[in-house]
Amino acid sequence: MAPPSPLLAVRGSEGLYMVNGPPHFTENTTFQRESGRKCKVFAFSKDGSFFAWCNGEQINIVNVTSNRLLHSFDLPKTVCLEFSPKGNVLATWQPYATGKDGTAGVPNLQVFDVKTGNCLKSFIQKKTQNWCPCWSDDESICARNVNNELHFFENNDFNTIANKLHLQKVSDFAMSPGDQPSKVAVYVPGSKGAPSSVRLYQYPVFGGLQAALASKSFFKADKVMLLWNSKATAVLVIASTEVDKTGASYYGEQTLHYIATNGESAVVQLPKNGPIYDAAWNPNSMEFCVVYGFMPAKATIFNLKCDPVFDFGTGPHNAVYYSPQGHILVLAGFGNLSGQLDVWDVKNYKLISKPQASDSTYFAWCPDGEHIVTATCSPRLRVGNGYKIWHYTGSVLYKYEVPSNAELWQVTWQPCLEGTFPARAVKYNTVPSKVPNDEPKAAQAYRPPALRDRPVTSSKLHEIEPPQNMRPQSKGNDKPLSKTALKNQRKHEAKKVAKQEARAEVNQEIAPGSPVLNTVHTVAPTITSGDPEVDKKIKNLKKKLKAIEQLKDQAATGKQLEKNQLEKIQKEAALLKELEDLELGI
Repeated sequence: MAPPSPLLAVRGSEGLYMVNGPPHFTENTTFQRESGRKCKVFAFSKDGSFFAWCNGEQINIVNVTSNRLLHSFDLPKTVCLEFSPKGNVLATWQPYATGKDGTAGVPNLQVFDVKTGNCLKSFIQKKTQNWCPCWSDDESICARNVNNELHFFENNDFNTIANKLHLQKVSDFAMSPGDQPSKVAVYVPGSKGAPSSVRLYQYPVFGGLQAALASKSFFKADKVMLLWNSKATAVLVIASTEVDKTGASYYGEQTLHYIATNGESAVVQLPKNGPIYDAAWNPNSMEFCVVYGFMPAKATIFNLKCDPVFDFGTGPHNAVYYSPQGHILVLAGFGNLSGQLDVWDVKNYKLISKPQASDSTYFAWCPDGEHIVTATCSPRLRVGNGYKIWHYTGSVLYKYEVPSNAELWQVTWQPCLEGTFPARAVKYNTVPSKVPNDEPKAAQAYRPPALRDRPVTSSKLHEIEPPQNMRPQSKGNDKPLSKTALKNQRKHEAKKVAKQEARAEVNQEIAPGSPVLNTVHTVAPTITSGDPEVDKKIKNLKKKLKAIEQLKDQAATGKQLEKNQLEKIQKEAALLKELEDLELGI
């Protein structure tokens, strides 16, 4: 029997409520809607069995299946909630405030036992950044950063500090996922000309630098993002500075580093200059994808040797999302980009669909690996708030738009334990839907009527790079490809992807419920002059102009043209004038 579809929790000015997952999309009647605008935060447990929220008066914890109220806590100012991995502990955080006379404030970070409702410990945590304690997956270890020192607790006993890791000015850390033994990645920012560093330790062996499993030092780092893979064998470190001193980037400067628990480390070489927008591990822990470079950005998959495996080319992307099963990857462009989603079959590197999710501020995979939610939320955008649930093949299965006087603040899928939904075979044809997709299509460049029958002249603002497979393509030997073979391979990949894109667009257009089905398509007839000689001249002129366009494209890529080829390009204006005169006479 298939597991039930995950719920979707929705929070906004209309209150807090839950929506049944696909294929129903109706409001869940088991969970009683929390009306009003005072709900500030909610959280699911990792397995989705518990749900907690603060309604501006108290924190409530319920069993999701039965909606039975487990506990209520009188903490009306709570703005952050998080469950421990097994759901045994709920951590809550309220903004820290000192007394009017300057005295120290009361503890604002509490950890509660979910079974008994007892407060296990209260701490003072002044900053909201990294406010929550960090657990190992089995909850045998929990860590907090206290005054540049990591404090470790065991078995949720917060009254006794079991171990400490003291490094000068520890700024950030991340516990590894998975089974024991637990590992921890620690970031120490550089100072006084010394480089920054990230070190990997295995708990509880913290005896100095020699005890580290691996260490990587680097400059140009004001802050880092630490990304463990699911098997806890390696960490990606995105190091960034607030300001690019060369003035090349508004976003500061970023570098990407790879550190493995076996001691190996490397700088991931990215072939295009510019910011690193996003990086993500495949859930299989064997590869990772990076989106980087000045727009249009590049996206590349790397293996554990930091060698490129597949290059998706360039496009309007700044985010990457693997499905929970790791079999599908979405490249997205949000924020100041158009909201284009490129959905790829990771195993075969085939494009599945190219839906458009305009004005989206949020994206998340459903745990079933089949569905996606995109949302436009306030305060990021205060107009057009609402959410859509998609199938990865590009069809919109459900759409909700809040009234004009209301706001949407947050949507979140109910989590499920790993393995609840196994990977299914990838589909390429758009799934039927009764909901029309009203997303606007990319607008074509305007061309005056007099130029519409002429060859399109090249006026690219950016050089578009097609996708290409970076794995060695040699047959029966390990010799590298020649320049000619590599060039032909790139052409083949570009043609292949162009066909995939066209197929993806057609699949979306002919989806059931699409208005395109009700349209009659006609092919414009070819206009002739009635004089075979004139028609022949027009055909030859168009052929010459097409050849000139190809030469101009070659020159744009840096190829050195011959003298006779340059002379052909110089004749373009005269050929265009001659073609115009002939066509005006038709």
